Amino acid sequence: MHPALNIAIKAARRAGQIINRASNDIDLLKVAAKQPNDFVTEVDRAAEAAIIEMLQEAYPAYGILAEESGQSAGRGAGNSEFQWIIDPLDGTTNFIHGLPQYAVSIALAKNGVVEQAVVFDPNRNELFTASKGAGAFLNERRIRVSRRIKLQDALIGTGFPYRMFDKIDLYLDIFKELAQKTAGQRRPGAASLDLAYVACGRYDGFWEFGLSPWDMAAGALLISEAGGLVSDLRGDANYLDTGNIVAGTPKVFAPLLKLIEDKLPESVRG
Repeated sequence: MHPALNIAIKAARRAGQIINRASNDIDLLKVAAKQPNDFVTEVDRAAEAAIIEMLQEAYPAYGILAEESGQSAGRGAGNSEFQWIIDPLDGTTNFIHGLPQYAVSIALAKNGVVEQAVVFDPNRNELFTASKGAGAFLNERRIRVSRRIKLQDALIGTGFPYRMFDKIDLYLDIFKELAQKTAGQRRPGAASLDLAYVACGRYDGFWEFGLSPWDMAAGALLISEAGGLVSDLRGDANYLDTGNIVAGTPKVFAPLLKLIEDKLPESVRG
């Protein structure tokens, strides 16, 4: 196992402990709204602080892009080619409501290319990991995307718009067509876990608009290392920049992307 992946796993598990302890006293949580329908809790901040402390202790020169604290350089070289991409609690709204669908997501990118990935579900104690070129794993067992080949047989994950509603009509149009052309769609509310579920075959595909890099970075590597395909709405690899992502098994990915592309006005593609 790569040393950086090992540190990321330890950091994710420490964050998971903080989250699990807090989940026993949700009613006592202090919750703030960053913007409408976008919440942060003291647990998000405590988990992020614990992750950053561990990562910086091991790799002080690496840069950090984290959801709650934003972008910061390591204690060493500010222009490091390496950057940690962190979501300490993906699915905060679920967490606030006591819905056990949330995760810790940590990725390490080198020159913008993600090379290490951890998604940890503290509720189920499921640890998804991947290293570029070395495969994807769930609790140390190799995982692969499903073998489904037809969109009509596919179970697709997605995420409803909840912060910016300028594309909600477009989203609902695509959702409506997919509802008629797939086996079903699911929206549990934690994109990092949704992507991990594609990697291990629980979903056959996933699509969403308007995500942040920390929502996608680790999960996207899990999928590609599990034999799946990931792209933005143009079929390119710029999803971390555009925030728009489509993913799936090799056979499901192409018709899923085409259906979405055919619905898009040129101004939205990217």
